[in-house]
Amino acid sequence: MFRWVLFALFFGICASAGEQKRKKANPQSLSRGWGDRISWVKSYEEGLSKMVESKKPLMVIHHRDNCPHSQVLKKAFTADKSIQKMAKEDFIMLNLVEETTDKNLAVDGYYIPRILFVDPSKTVRTDIAGKYSNYRYTYKPGDMAHLAENMKKAKMLLHTEL
Repeated sequence: MFRWVLFALFFGICASAGEQKRKKANPQSLSRGWGDRISWVKSYEEGLSKMVESKKPLMVIHHRDNCPHSQVLKKAFTADKSIQKMAKEDFIMLNLVEETTDKNLAVDGYYIPRILFVDPSKTVRTDIAGKYSNYRYTYKPGDMAHLAENMKKAKMLLHTEL
């Protein structure tokens, strides 16, 4: 009898532990922590399609989950309300943890993090860059005002050039 009680107790503990694991293993959202209120696309191809359809520029964020530079940039990006608002309302948003096959998105190399803008004519805006000459499309946490200005520039170029 004692064996059956132990067996039932052991079975109950194992079942509840399995349930705990299932609850924690929620699928990761497309935001990957860059802004849950923003609508994100799954792939570069989907982003291009939605960009052409909506006439909004595409903002592509290249990053890695295990990169410390990407992590601090993500925190600064999500903390800036104006950037979050523009990203939500004025851009098609894509964040990539894997490189795309489009070499146009690696204008000056395959480093991370980097942020590029693409206009609805499918032109990568190489003229909208960060502050650094060695990694033109990277931003650091202290560069959020510069990124916000570049986002405004991407919107303005869109309206004046199309």
